[in-house]
Amino acid sequence: MKISAFLFLILSTFITHASVSQADISQDQREATYHQLEIFANVLSILQENYIEEINADSTIEGAISGMLLSLDPHSSYLTGEDFEALQDETRGNFSGIGVEITIRDGIITVISPIEGTPADKAGLKAKDIIVKIDGEPTKNMPSMKASKLLRGPKDSEVTISIYRDGWQELKEFTIVRDTIPLQSVTGFFLEPGFAYVRITNFQGQTTRDLKETLADLEKEKQIKGLILDLRNNPGGLLDQAVSVSDIFLEKGLVVYTTGRIPEQNMTFQAHANNGQNLYPLVILVNEGSASASEIVAGAIQDHKRGVIVGTQTFGKGSVQTILPMPGGSGLRLTTARYYTPSGRSIQATGIVPDVEVPHIPDINQENEEEERILPDFLREADLKNHILNREDSVDASSASKEKNKIEQEENRIKNKLKRDNQLRSGLNILKSLNLYTEYKTDSDEKKVNISTIRIYNKTPNEPLNEKLNENLDESQNL
Repeated sequence: MKISAFLFLILSTFITHASVSQADISQDQREATYHQLEIFANVLSILQENYIEEINADSTIEGAISGMLLSLDPHSSYLTGEDFEALQDETRGNFSGIGVEITIRDGIITVISPIEGTPADKAGLKAKDIIVKIDGEPTKNMPSMKASKLLRGPKDSEVTISIYRDGWQELKEFTIVRDTIPLQSVTGFFLEPGFAYVRITNFQGQTTRDLKETLADLEKEKQIKGLILDLRNNPGGLLDQAVSVSDIFLEKGLVVYTTGRIPEQNMTFQAHANNGQNLYPLVILVNEGSASASEIVAGAIQDHKRGVIVGTQTFGKGSVQTILPMPGGSGLRLTTARYYTPSGRSIQATGIVPDVEVPHIPDINQENEEEERILPDFLREADLKNHILNREDSVDASSASKEKNKIEQEENRIKNKLKRDNQLRSGLNILKSLNLYTEYKTDSDEKKVNISTIRIYNKTPNEPLNEKLNENLDESQNL
């Protein structure tokens, strides 16, 4: 009786929550499933009656469900109430931890990428690092959600992780202080006059809004002649944000489409007209830490030939996860579809191959993170503490000096960034070449129009104007 009631409860829960979107299941499949569930219930009953210690049925069943999902793929998982809430916080960009995106490869917790500016990034974690232990606990065959839970924790608390990196002879321990992961996912500035740089660290709920605001602020400062969009070490995030970010730079056409087992999982996402905005030359920087939503953006830009993809081959996460709420505040993170670039490419396990491959070359002169704090390479009277102010215009002179120093420090910081980052330097050179080509093409088009105009006004007295105009337009198009 207990087993029958237990099976009825499981099947009722499954049917209720799977009905959100179901594939057709044959009667034979249902009977086979019921038989396996009966075996599971029998095992649970034997454990309850004979195990050396009294077991907690709830946690045992949760463990069984987690194992079932883990056997499917690295991204499907069972979310406890606490896990489900943490995931919602993460998509809003508000959670406390070390700031690293992880996955499972061959049963091993592997770093997709650290989020820029977070404790994991500052500690030196890199894409493809293997997390062998977390606070001494081995991670072999550990569900990704459990690993995430262990890595997260209260602000200012510590966690020690043992890392193996390709080329190392032994494990290396990192003790990292947890912090609140920044909400702002977009930063931007000018590398050189007219050539802007924008970095997206991950795709959160407000990423598109933040990107639009960043671009608007840059345009107010000076006209953008070309843009580098940096998606390196961006582990991804929300699908809708990847689509809307791509849409900013596209005028029309397909952005991405998904296919699954059932019709509801087959979706297409189209770009919308931007009235000619944001059509400047574009370079996208990617690397092995660019995953999921980052690959959607890079794939759409590449397929539409809207920009040049520069860097190294991306991570290759081409699947879509759907979050299904469950009773008691828990949930399922379930892989429900594959996504494809506009040309029909699936990047699952292959990634995006750059148009221009530029491997990252570490800067051997960068000894530590302290070099980020660039100081002025000069010292003036106005820089000295408690210096005597100019009597005639003391306040204005002091303010002007501070503002000038601030600008020069920012210029030095950008120069230093370009000096250390060979992929960024390559991206900037390519962007300048694209800009020159665009200006040359525009100038050529204007000359063609002028030639047509001259020919129109030099027509013979008996020559029809409309016919000559059409002829010249055809000539311009064919040149």
